[in-house]
Amino acid sequence: MKTSWRSASLVASAAAVLALTTACGQDSPPAASQNVGATAAPGDYGSIGTGNGVGGTAGGQQASPSPSSPSNPAGKLSVATAEEVGKVVTDSLGLTLYRFDQDSEQPPKSNCDGDCAKTWPPVPADDAEAGEGIDKSLLGSVTRADGTKQLTVGGWPAYRYAKDVNAGDVKGQGVGGKWYALAPDGKKAQGGGAAGEGAGGEEAGAQPGLSTRNDPKLGEIVVDKNGMTVYRFKKDEAWPKPVSNCTGECLEKWPLVEPVDYADTKGIQEKGYMIFDRTDGKGKQQTINCSPIYTFAGDKAPGDTNGQGVGGTWYAVRPDGKLVGASEK
Repeated sequence: MKTSWRSASLVASAAAVLALTTACGQDSPPAASQNVGATAAPGDYGSIGTGNGVGGTAGGQQASPSPSSPSNPAGKLSVATAEEVGKVVTDSLGLTLYRFDQDSEQPPKSNCDGDCAKTWPPVPADDAEAGEGIDKSLLGSVTRADGTKQLTVGGWPAYRYAKDVNAGDVKGQGVGGKWYALAPDGKKAQGGGAAGEGAGGEEAGAQPGLSTRNDPKLGEIVVDKNGMTVYRFKKDEAWPKPVSNCTGECLEKWPLVEPVDYADTKGIQEKGYMIFDRTDGKGKQQTINCSPIYTFAGDKAPGDTNGQGVGGTWYAVRPDGKLVGASEK
């Protein structure tokens, strides 16, 4: 059920965004400059030691000594309900299947190789079949760089998580802000980030698209729907129009915050709240007070602030868009 802050008129919100766009002098930003932000710690994919389970085990059943091994066939897929996450696709062992935000579904393409594929083993397409609750027309395959066939659900390449060892585990949910359990329709399973509380002690999945929380060290800061800390890059520009100077590898470490309707925010300043079109083909990006905003791949769980002060250029954001712990110059 949608909460009151989600019920505002979309028409009114669109009008507000249009007015704010004009206020920031936005038509189209100039070309982004050099690739920056490379001083950030890698942490793009999460690690085996990250993530907290939100589902527990199914009757305490141990799935397998090496349940996430790429050699394990998917078998008959089914649908399970995980606490705080909702309906998820599972393989024949009851292990949760995941999708990666940096992949694509049209056309299907996997961007998880090397160490990433060790933490997130691709699910083989061979022998995968639709069980109860799974539409077989949504199942497919994609050829990986090594020539193997990987299962796709709704076009999205499917993975297991190395730390999920018991049937019912969903410890990969929300890792790095880019990994999510697969819903039966191929979309992200509802329920937000990794287990644990988000802003204000709320469940991460129950939060608005953007809201605030009181950090014991940083004070009131902005977080996304998964409770992950939101950041700004000092080398970006806000006035007279937003310009992101984080491109290429920088965006792998600092994923952009996609547009969030203002009606789906709580505690965020409305003035200067707008979206803009990036010039690097990465689509639209959200701003607060006209400043582009991001999350950090090095933050593994709600409440992490590992990106604060990285490189002397990345800082958490106040609800009015100002930097935390740094001047605007």
